[in-house]
Amino acid sequence: MSPARQFDVIVVGLGAHGSAAAFHLARRGFRVLGLDQFPVPHDRGSSHGQTRIIRIAYYEDAAYVPLAVRALELWQELEGRAGERLFVPTGSIDASRPSDRVFQGSWESCRVHGLPHEVLTGTELSRRYPAYHLPNTYLALFQPAGGYLLPEGCIAAHLRLAAAHGAELRTHQRVIDWVSSGDRVTVRTADYRFSAGRLVLAAGSWNGKLLPALAPYLKPERQVVTWFATRLPALFGPELFPVFNVAVEEGRFYGFPSSDGVSFKVGKYHHLAESADPDNVDWTIHERDVATLRGFAQRYFPDVAESVQASSVCLFTNTPDEHFMIGPLAGEPRIILLSPCSGHGFKFASAIGEIVADLVSHGESNFDLSLFRTDRFAGSPGRDIPEQTGVE
Repeated sequence: MSPARQFDVIVVGLGAHGSAAAFHLARRGFRVLGLDQFPVPHDRGSSHGQTRIIRIAYYEDAAYVPLAVRALELWQELEGRAGERLFVPTGSIDASRPSDRVFQGSWESCRVHGLPHEVLTGTELSRRYPAYHLPNTYLALFQPAGGYLLPEGCIAAHLRLAAAHGAELRTHQRVIDWVSSGDRVTVRTADYRFSAGRLVLAAGSWNGKLLPALAPYLKPERQVVTWFATRLPALFGPELFPVFNVAVEEGRFYGFPSSDGVSFKVGKYHHLAESADPDNVDWTIHERDVATLRGFAQRYFPDVAESVQASSVCLFTNTPDEHFMIGPLAGEPRIILLSPCSGHGFKFASAIGEIVADLVSHGESNFDLSLFRTDRFAGSPGRDIPEQTGVE
């Protein structure tokens, strides 16, 4: 095999976070190599499906809000740079019983960060947005800055602009192994060897295979979304239907207005709680998948019809506390881990790409990343290994 080609930074995985990292790094003048085992964008990971929610009020933790605000700014900047629409504003709904974490946490985020918002009962929500039929005992937090992103377009735009700034992007290149030694990291695919001063691991559900020491904390999960036909399509257009995140007795669900004038897209967080090997996923849509979503949709959005327009399988990669892992590995600052995001990370990708560029450029970020430390779990082996080796 020929000598390893040299780069400043190698990014493994060119989905939501890897594409953003490649763009921000290349824009700052770093010699960047991006690798992905699939053509990009693709439908075998976590970054496909036509639409992705962006919400600013954040029930998971108020610490996400500054990151979400910056992410929205950067998505809008990316729209301008790419010359195409990537963000559709609709407002966002976070709803649940009044004492539930979804409503309380989102409301707290608004209070802590001074976000514009309204609190509506289920009945008030239905009057304003007639497709919604939540119980009147529920409370809904409406936040006007929310909406949805077009994920395939976002990834393609980041990659196109990364290439325009000199990044070398190679698809159909699966990483076989990588070794960190001295001041360099060597990455090997079936065909090539590459070397760089920094390695960014943004491989989604494959991160655990590239980083076995952290694999116990990175759990891939099969996820399904379905597009149902609607009886009254006008009620589901972006002007009358905010994106939503709701907790009901059946679980926690999320959904979108119609992007095609016909269908309504819905998913359930953790769906059927099915663990998955990313190299051996069940990509078939089963009746049990659809039934789980149809029952919810028709109960709380009764103008949703029985018929299915489409369904899609994707992957979550969950951490034990469902917060992200972002930043250098403990004891190994040359290796930056991204994108085990527990199903709620796409919206932040633009800002996380900028954070990677800051970490490589300055060794730190303006954002508080303590919630996302890669060594935060008790007994995490990542902190104990001075020389890291990752093998698929």
